[in-house]
Amino acid sequence: MTAQYRMRGDVAVLVPAAGLGLRLGPGAPKALRLLGGEPLLVHAVRGLAVAPSVGCIVVAAPPDAVDQVHALLDPVAPVVVVPGGQTREQSVAAALARVPDRFEIVLVHDAARALAPSDLVERVAATVRAGARAVIPVLPVVDTIKEVDPDGVVIGTVDRSVLRAVQTPQGFRRSTLVAAHAASTDPTGATDDAGLVEKIGVPVATVPGDEAALKITRPFDLAVAELLLRRTLAG
Repeated sequence: MTAQYRMRGDVAVLVPAAGLGLRLGPGAPKALRLLGGEPLLVHAVRGLAVAPSVGCIVVAAPPDAVDQVHALLDPVAPVVVVPGGQTREQSVAAALARVPDRFEIVLVHDAARALAPSDLVERVAATVRAGARAVIPVLPVVDTIKEVDPDGVVIGTVDRSVLRAVQTPQGFRRSTLVAAHAASTDPTGATDDAGLVEKIGVPVATVPGDEAALKITRPFDLAVAELLLRRTLAG
């Protein structure tokens, strides 16, 4: 059954979802692991689709699961599904290549941040729309951070007041993201699109993040997300 509505916003969102998620333990690729009985990817796409700014979603799926992912998401939103690459950077590039020409604002969102609220999407999109070439949602770092040497001996204490934990979705002018990917030379692939943009000298703005947009990487994170989901569903 195809989704019964059409997104009409001016923003395209790329969802790299081809990673294996080995730190979650054995099982399906990370984006297809279950949270509250549904894959992480379903939660992520549903949250994106209800954001008023979003007009297009392109998912980079595991290459051997493109049809499966398309069938999974078809009832949720009218998405485009492409084969992902071996690295996150390759998956983002593959999704970016499929964005229709009319979209000048592009967000990149991790499926692992399955519970990111739609107002976070709107906050990022609005900042790009207002003139920023790149923007990331951030949270203050609350732990004390130590710098250590290769032997694990503390070198010093880092001033956490100038540190921020970065989330997704990250937002960009399309031309900026295209240029950043074209200039990338890291064979292992970037884990952060804003990092690619920084390397070409483009300032990256910040907006307040959201605690609900936690990244699900380990079994503990999945357990926390289950609690957050239950609280959300309970109202």
